[in-house]
Amino acid sequence: MNLKKLVIASNNKKKREEIENILTSLNIEVVPAEQTIFVDVVEDADTFSGNAKKKADAFLQANQCAALADDSGLCVAALNGAPGVYSARFAGEYASDAENNTKLLYELHGIQDRTAYFICALHLSLPDGSEITAEGRVEGYILVQETGDTGFGYDPLFFCPELNKTFAQATPQEKASVSHRGRALDLLQQKITLLDIK
Repeated sequence: MNLKKLVIASNNKKKREEIENILTSLNIEVVPAEQTIFVDVVEDADTFSGNAKKKADAFLQANQCAALADDSGLCVAALNGAPGVYSARFAGEYASDAENNTKLLYELHGIQDRTAYFICALHLSLPDGSEITAEGRVEGYILVQETGDTGFGYDPLFFCPELNKTFAQATPQEKASVSHRGRALDLLQQKITLLDIK
């Protein structure tokens, strides 16, 4: 099995940068986004893992290179797990981060139970037809107003007790140390090492 380089199967620039930063320890070449063939994948699976597989398989086929896809989102207890797989389009198909955050605050107005977790499902599709999956999650709760100005998505609203701050107040290194994506990538790295993929 050969995994000297891969493409990150995402059209989200901030997500690609975050994954690439965490992947540096693996000594795997990440093909620059501008050198990859982008694929517009319809994320219509009803699970995070299903969407991640769809994206990885599509980018593998388009680029003829190992592809790593991430599907992640925020699950809020009081909203029965919403926004879940619809996290990126909670306020509409082309909603901005600000619009999604505004809708989340609206939906939680007056609700005391604000517990939530971020979950990340990773899917690595390899040219030989094999695949590796990993999942990570981090618990926290939703604040009543945005705090912090880094990160993206729901980061300004997600307070992480392990860091004692929101993800939007954390440095990239702090966030990666506890985040759902960081934990999923750590598990993926362990699986790659165990399988001796080089």
